[in-house]
Amino acid sequence: MHRSLRVPHTLVLLFAMMLAAWLATWLLPQGRFDTTETAEGRSLVVPGSYTPAPERVRLPPSALLTAVPRALAAAQDIVFFVLLVGGTVSVLRATGAIDAFLGWALRRAAGRPNRFIVAGMTAFAAGSSALGMAEEYIPVTAMVVALGTALGLAPVASVGVLMGGCAIGYGVAALNPFTVQIAQGIAELPPTSGLRFRLALFLPFIAIGAHHVWRHARRSPIVPDPPGPAETPNAAATYPTLDGRRRLVALIALATLLLMVGGIATAGWYLTELGALFLGLAMVAGAVGRLGADATARRFAEGAADLAPTALLIGFARSIALILEDGQVLHTVVHGLSQPLQHAGPHVAAVGMLLIQTVLNLFIPSGSGQAFVTMPIMTPLGDLLGLDRQVVVLAYQFGDGFSNLIVPTNIVLMSILGIAGVPYDRWVRFAFPLLLKLVAAGAVSLGVANVTGMGP
Repeated sequence: MHRSLRVPHTLVLLFAMMLAAWLATWLLPQGRFDTTETAEGRSLVVPGSYTPAPERVRLPPSALLTAVPRALAAAQDIVFFVLLVGGTVSVLRATGAIDAFLGWALRRAAGRPNRFIVAGMTAFAAGSSALGMAEEYIPVTAMVVALGTALGLAPVASVGVLMGGCAIGYGVAALNPFTVQIAQGIAELPPTSGLRFRLALFLPFIAIGAHHVWRHARRSPIVPDPPGPAETPNAAATYPTLDGRRRLVALIALATLLLMVGGIATAGWYLTELGALFLGLAMVAGAVGRLGADATARRFAEGAADLAPTALLIGFARSIALILEDGQVLHTVVHGLSQPLQHAGPHVAAVGMLLIQTVLNLFIPSGSGQAFVTMPIMTPLGDLLGLDRQVVVLAYQFGDGFSNLIVPTNIVLMSILGIAGVPYDRWVRFAFPLLLKLVAAGAVSLGVANVTGMGP
């Protein structure tokens, strides 16, 4: 008899990665690229400018500890946004509007989880593709998981709908202002050029993702923790009635989400404005739902407290890149990974760029940050290897987007897993095969793009 393997807590895994990053600062050559400032004040790496550091920086062991509070401070916008979202969802749940809406949606779904999978993944992918939505999906995690549970899907499959759509949307992004538009600007390409080719990829990649989730859902029926009356798949009648008051709360929540999308698209809203929006939603929902001021505050505090562990995960995840930056080896990693491509043909080089961008997303979880670090290097390299610059941008998109499925430095993923209660090791077993499918399809797409061109 052998004992089952126990996977360490996520915080332990992240701290192990921090330790590996710290060791890398002692073992790897230190250096950096020269940078220039854009008109917007952002730094661009100067290709061919990598030079060894004149003096070696030796981070003491205490850097492992000081990096966490520094990272929490640097990521305070997402940390507090997560807490505000947790409080707001708790207040909405207390009004009964969420459960009542789930009952209504369950009756409309009529036992067809396949529709939920396809429609949900398409919607989330469209938001990421067009607007770069990611953090904005954190508030709807609880609702997606609850609805999936009611339809017989395990939480890991429901998260697959949400994160699968988000990762695919980023990977084949049509207009994403945080990735494709930044990368095209650095590559000196017309804004939104290559749009038709990327739009043509959207549905095939959605089909790959939806098929993966559906196969898992069929093979792994849900095993609830014993379910409450509102969580059993066949208990639609036990949901609260969607009466006028709950309907109004649901409409207010929907209007808030629409206002959020509009603010992102037209006014440049980000986490500060979105956090304020959800705080206002909690206050209005508590008043309309007749919870009373004290009950609203109590439920808000309870919901925020439930997501405190998730906030800690965010700090640990951000600490990894912070240690690499402090130790002056982040640019060394980028420089070293780019060298083999100089000796490859164009097709192999395009796939190599995809793989390199996939690895780099572990260290640079910010899509825009990854674009500013890598595209000034990959663009002239693509020119030397005979690659269309659109192909170079597409390789960056695939690498940055698809790997968001599993990289633990992705704070959106870790937040959603925390809210859904899905252990990271279980998620990787589900998501890694999907990542392989998407990367393989991406490699084929890069070959087609390199041969045919991406057009306008």
